[in-house]
Amino acid sequence: MGAALLLFSCQQRQERVVTPYGSVLDSVAVTEDFDLDDIQTNGELIVATVSGPETYYDYHGRQLGTQYLICQHFADSLGVRLRIDVCRDSAELKRRLQDGEADLVAWPTPGEIEVGAEKPELAEELALWYHPDRIAAAKKEEQELLTVRKVRRRIFSPMLDKRGGIISHYDQYFITYSRDIRWDWRLLAAQCYQESTFDPKAVSFAGAKGLMQIMPGTADHLGVSRSRLYEPEVNIAAATKYIAQLQRTFADIGDHYERTNFVLASYNGGSHHIRDAMALAKRDGKNNHRWSEVAPYVLRLAHPRYYNDPIVKYGYMRGSETVDYVAKIRQRYAGYQGVKSPHMGFHPSQPRKADQRKKKYDL
Repeated sequence: MGAALLLFSCQQRQERVVTPYGSVLDSVAVTEDFDLDDIQTNGELIVATVSGPETYYDYHGRQLGTQYLICQHFADSLGVRLRIDVCRDSAELKRRLQDGEADLVAWPTPGEIEVGAEKPELAEELALWYHPDRIAAAKKEEQELLTVRKVRRRIFSPMLDKRGGIISHYDQYFITYSRDIRWDWRLLAAQCYQESTFDPKAVSFAGAKGLMQIMPGTADHLGVSRSRLYEPEVNIAAATKYIAQLQRTFADIGDHYERTNFVLASYNGGSHHIRDAMALAKRDGKNNHRWSEVAPYVLRLAHPRYYNDPIVKYGYMRGSETVDYVAKIRQRYAGYQGVKSPHMGFHPSQPRKADQRKKKYDL
């Protein structure tokens, strides 16, 4: 099948929900001879694979990878949802196949299709559906998602009125909500520009919305209505609430400056991947609480030697964007530091009195 080798299982299987690298959360036995009709009745196609740029990875809340996209399109043709079980290595993939724990197994190397003798209907359906051009089509689709259609937004100036000391139309919201996370409001503004260029209607290919590019799932987690994510104040308030959660996640990093770098990186690339990079850095004798020493390992998570390392729990990562994200925000923040807040006496570390707090939206 070219870049995507799919093998079919024909034995008894388990219907399962899994975390990365196959940690079982739930297990329900289903019957033998689970062929096409059963899959469509059940409404789910289960694919086992490994983490990697050609197979499967998570990118800003969107699942990508050439083989993943091929499998997703096949599942769409069947009218069922696709579920991915991420395995550690080829040995685990073989075991999943032998134990009948998946409908398909997507291997990271080129190969052919093997069909289980007791899944003739599924095998025939795949044979009719698949043709080699689907590999090139999936690669093209992925490239478009990662480039041209990454974020739809209008481009606004990074400084609204330099002489007047106004960064954006949303400075008052940055000033108000940055206090809750003890950030300089100008750093929050710099992050916002990196996320959306101050476009409140910006939307990414993965569905992130608004000034601070809040994902729908994150909004649900924060208790924010998805329908309000395009409202500037609601969006900024949600972002600072999420940032506060990330700060607690990295509470083991005592230095405020360094912790903020890790928070920014996690906002972009996900805290689990950043923790993987920290674990690699610590193993190699680096200071895993210093961003300059961890950032190289974020980059290395794009290479098999590192994302397949047993210490890594969450696999492949497009780390170059995350490292660049932190650097650009820091650079823009340095440029913004000459801009003074209208509240001249305010310092981010100073507490506010209750009667000075601006009433917020309930999150």
